[in-house]
Amino acid sequence: MACRGLLLLIAGLAGTVPAHGTTARGSGNATPPRMVIQVNDDRMTVMIAGAPQIYLYGVIDADAPQRFETLVKSGKISPGSDVYLNSVQGDLAAGMALGRLFRAGAMTTHLGTPRHKGRAGYRGIKAAVCSGACTYAYFGGLYRWAPTGSDRISLIRHQAAGAAPNQSESGEADAYLKSMGIDLDGLALAPTPPGDSPTWLTADQMTVAGLANNGRLPLKTKSWLLPPAPFLDLQQDDRDGSHRLVLQCRPGSVTLTAYDLVGAPRARQIVAHETRSYFEVDRQEVLVEPRGAARAVDDAVVITRPYPPAELGHLLSSHSLGAWVGGRRSAFRYGATFVLYPARHAIKDFYNACWRAAPWPVKPSPKKG
Repeated sequence: MACRGLLLLIAGLAGTVPAHGTTARGSGNATPPRMVIQVNDDRMTVMIAGAPQIYLYGVIDADAPQRFETLVKSGKISPGSDVYLNSVQGDLAAGMALGRLFRAGAMTTHLGTPRHKGRAGYRGIKAAVCSGACTYAYFGGLYRWAPTGSDRISLIRHQAAGAAPNQSESGEADAYLKSMGIDLDGLALAPTPPGDSPTWLTADQMTVAGLANNGRLPLKTKSWLLPPAPFLDLQQDDRDGSHRLVLQCRPGSVTLTAYDLVGAPRARQIVAHETRSYFEVDRQEVLVEPRGAARAVDDAVVITRPYPPAELGHLLSSHSLGAWVGGRRSAFRYGATFVLYPARHAIKDFYNACWRAAPWPVKPSPKKG
């Protein structure tokens, strides 16, 4: 791909768009401020960031979604891109239309501002602010990263109650939020003055309420709890792919199997560079095996271990469980870590079902005195 890293300032596909929503001068006719779309998809950016970076900043005008969609259809903006937003003004309907385009393209939304090159090299990156229509656009990301550093995102007070600024648009806004899986009722907000004052959200508030997922979709669970072979299947989809952990209980044994669905070529490549594979419980390595224990099966990297039944009880209180393949270099590590608290009840039900199907010996407590 040719090195672009260019600023796409488009009016339809012709003319220029003033940066940061400024007003054009010179002809005597004022041009309404419009959103700037900057595409960074040069080889270095993609290699370091893992995806093209698209910066949207300035006023979200009514035509912004059409210009963005034109770039998508032309291939200049590819599916799975990282979209960085910085806007405090704009058309709400346009913000939602952008969000739908982000979701259709499985794109990731962040807050951020582009670097600009000057005489002294690249200038420092300023804080990004996202409010109003921008916040609705942000919610369209399949993966949504909470703000970091000095970046800020807000909801207008009546938006936090699930309504749009204009009551005539509230039904459309509520339907949009529902279609994106966004529930503002889960926010724990401090009282704010009446009116349209913005409510600034913290990263913790956003992750707890599910407004930001930091590159990871909700954990899915599936189980069969009847004898003779109960099982528990955990599935985690994130930006790196789809990952599964399966606990299978049989009389006399428990098996733990990890599947990383990465495609057949990538699976073979990972296994070819393997020097060891292992599981982690609360970031502590367990069940470590040398080269050859990980396998490439169809489109997945597969790691299987016998799991001590007596250790199942520890999973009830563990924070995380992961499976990894390591290589000769410490930088090579492939796999995933599952945060277990969303599956706490499913793990407990599996533990009880496994005990009923195939109880294991219990170590006697040490005698006192």
